[in-house]
Amino acid sequence: MENEDAQLVRKRKMDNDRGEDRGEAIEENGEEETEMNFYGSEEMKHGVAHILEKIEGFNQLVSEMLESGKAHFNKLNTDFEERILMIHKEQMEKWQDDIKELRMIDSTNEELNARLNNVKCLLQTVHTNL
Repeated sequence: MENEDAQLVRKRKMDNDRGEDRGEAIEENGEEETEMNFYGSEEMKHGVAHILEKIEGFNQLVSEMLESGKAHFNKLNTDFEERILMIHKEQMEKWQDDIKELRMIDSTNEELNARLNNVKCLLQTVHTNL
């Protein structure tokens, strides 16, 4: 934005320099003075100043809108990141709970398998003793 402002100032200066050159040419030519006087009239200068004020106001409005948009996007970005991280954390906790549950089921299955093997051995022992 600062670069654009600097370019605008340079352009205005160049326009003013050209206007001064035109003014010098008008003074040299007596006939063209009345025809070209319009270009250097107060009305024209006032009109140009008014347009330049509009340009400055518009530039300020655009700058404010850009800053406001950036602020909104930054807030949205922050909210988005927080939500994604919360979803990630919740999913990790869910999967950790699933892992604990699987380990508990596996432990229970191993214990039951050991008991079944013990019962099987006892039944074989009883069967062979009969």
